[in-house]
Amino acid sequence: MKGFAQHGRVSTYDHCRHVARLSLRLNRRFHLHADKAALLRGAMLHDFYLYDWHEPGMSHRFHGFTHPARAAENAARCFGVSRKERDMIRCHMWPLTLTAVPNSREGWILCLADKYCSLMETLRMR
Repeated sequence: MKGFAQHGRVSTYDHCRHVARLSLRLNRRFHLHADKAALLRGAMLHDFYLYDWHEPGMSHRFHGFTHPARAAENAARCFGVSRKERDMIRCHMWPLTLTAVPNSREGWILCLADKYCSLMETLRMR
C-alpha cells in the first residue's frame, strides 16, 4: 500500500493511517463507544485493493464503485477480518455505492473519516 498513490503524494498506506487516526478521534470525542479494534482494522484495510487506480486500464475503470468490494475480499483473504470489519470495508464509499450502506457504528465512523481525509488530501493537492 505504501507504493500506491491515493490522493496526490499521499500513499494508500498513509491515507489509511490518517483515516484510522481520525476514526479514533471521532470515537473518543463524541463518546461513540465503538469497538476500537474493529475500527482500526477496518480503517487500515478499507483501501486494501492493491493496484494503482491512476493508471489507465479496464480492470479499475470504475474504481470508486468497485474498490470497496475488492478491498473487502483482499482483507478477508489475507487477514481473516471479522464480518463487521468486512462490512465496514465494503460500505466505506457510501453514498457512492448506494446499496452498500454502513450498518454498524464503526462503519459510519469509517465512512465519515474517509470522506473527510479524502477531501483534505485532495485539497492539499491543489
